Amino acid sequence: MTATGGGPVGRGRRATVRIDIETPVYVISIAAELSGMHPQTLRQYDRLGLVTPGRAGGGGRRYSARDVEQLREVQRLSQDEGVNLAGVKRIMDLENAVEALRARIGELTEELGQTRATLAATEAQYASGTYRRTYLPAVVDSQGTTIVHWGARS
Repeated sequence: MTATGGGPVGRGRRATVRIDIETPVYVISIAAELSGMHPQTLRQYDRLGLVTPGRAGGGGRRYSARDVEQLREVQRLSQDEGVNLAGVKRIMDLENAVEALRARIGELTEELGQTRATLAATEAQYASGTYRRTYLPAVVDSQGTTIVHWGARS
């Protein structure tokens, strides 16, 4: 922990603690109050795998702001939409899969942009006559063997 002044925490200094939406900080009673549910309901949802809180050193549940948000969504789906808990779990699993796929699309889009930039730079070097190949082209066959073409360089 560091003080707001950047040095160690000491007398008269306030500590800066950064807590994000994923940090498990709420005990079950507070999470139950924030979500409008009974603590026993939270325990049941944990057993069913609908919401998986973090654990403290002694084994007690610790809920994050995202967990509380998920609890509210479970309650909304089950009470307002009439979806049973098995259906709620399936919906949440699918939403998590979609979120993971979106993140992967973002990663691939960034990688594609970097590859296109590298290709454009290589094409510019090639067009200007300054391009020099520093590697040999290699292909990996279906058995995982790397095949290198040893041809004349131009």
